[in-house]
Amino acid sequence: MEGDHWHARERDGESNTVTDAFDKCRLPQEIEALIASGLYPYYLPVEERLQYGEVVMNGRRVLMAGSNDYLALSNDPRVKAAGADALRRLGAGNSGSRVLNGTLTLHHTLEGELAEFLGHEAAMVVSTGYQANLALAPLFGPRDLLLADRHIHASLIEAARLGQAKLRRYRHNDTAHLGRLLESADQGGGRLILTEGMFSVTGDLCDLPGIADLADRHGARVIIDSAHDVGLLGPRGSGAAEHHGRQSAVDVQTVTFSKCFGTLGGAVAGPRQVIDYLRHSSRAALFSASLPAACAAAALTSLRIIRTEPERRRRVLASAGRLRDGLAALGFDVPAHGTPTVPLQVGDGLLCCRFWTELFQEGILANAMLPPSVPEGKALIRLSVTAAHTDAHVDRLLEAVGTVAGRLGLPVRTPRGPVARRTRRSDA
Repeated sequence: MEGDHWHARERDGESNTVTDAFDKCRLPQEIEALIASGLYPYYLPVEERLQYGEVVMNGRRVLMAGSNDYLALSNDPRVKAAGADALRRLGAGNSGSRVLNGTLTLHHTLEGELAEFLGHEAAMVVSTGYQANLALAPLFGPRDLLLADRHIHASLIEAARLGQAKLRRYRHNDTAHLGRLLESADQGGGRLILTEGMFSVTGDLCDLPGIADLADRHGARVIIDSAHDVGLLGPRGSGAAEHHGRQSAVDVQTVTFSKCFGTLGGAVAGPRQVIDYLRHSSRAALFSASLPAACAAAALTSLRIIRTEPERRRRVLASAGRLRDGLAALGFDVPAHGTPTVPLQVGDGLLCCRFWTELFQEGILANAMLPPSVPEGKALIRLSVTAAHTDAHVDRLLEAVGTVAGRLGLPVRTPRGPVARRTRRSDA
């Protein structure tokens, strides 16, 4: 055949255009524009993680204000020692899936203690939180109706696509809309409600009491992704369900170890019958190498710290209150949900990246959230605090936010009262 085989050619008298399958692999124009303008806020390498909420990037100390390590356990000496000991004893990997040769005694111990902590009969440990959510797919059968909050994580959307249930999305935290969808649902088949306990981008909590009442009324099962709330919320730290006093309303719960547990991994917890079914039917679990011993040991140690050191939760929630009060004093519309994640609504994507860039220049690493992580026109700066942050850290963050917002022409005001005094002490 003559000529470039990627281009048009004649065959049997007809013109057929053959295109390169990789032609689609182009960055969106918005991303290319951010890169060209020097405002690209992603994939920046951290060189060293320091104690007390700071990291080293490009040779300088930066305040970490975008981490999900809410309890600051990723750098806890006990957690690191447990992981190091397991690495020495059991190696860097297990070289097999859980179902064949990759199950460790550590996995069983972690599953038992985690299930008890969450108030479920059983748990299944997998290698990531994303994988834990994908493992839910077999629960979404062809005759089932799956009703999911519009703000659920991408991994839950992928699980819904892998499953065969009819998917309908209800407006974020709108139980009235959810109720109408349940009322109009066809009879027959199972019904499942899928939500997050604490939503990852905006930090607000699901309306579990409202969801539970609807589930009881319509015979629906409730599945919650507790990636961001287990370890953080509730009297014992077992999550949003305990915080709402409705643990018995949650049928199945997924957890990740990459937030409050400070390591890597995930789990699905629920009735033993359901967990045993998932062990033998979830491709995400069956056909993936098991969680390495170092991560399992670190997660187990973190779980035990979570159960015995409630002061970590109190510390991070106090810092979150300080941050919200300070942002409100600056004139920002701050949600009242009380969690360590606080969104600063910006709207325009380019302005959001300018905000992020100038914060970084001030020594603050936050998160720039652009579509598709948020809806179009709803770009935001995601701030989060951890148990490692001191009052001085929070005041430094507030000072930087106020400085940058004023520089960019956003509506901010000079704080008065306690917030102003804290800012002056931070300046000193």
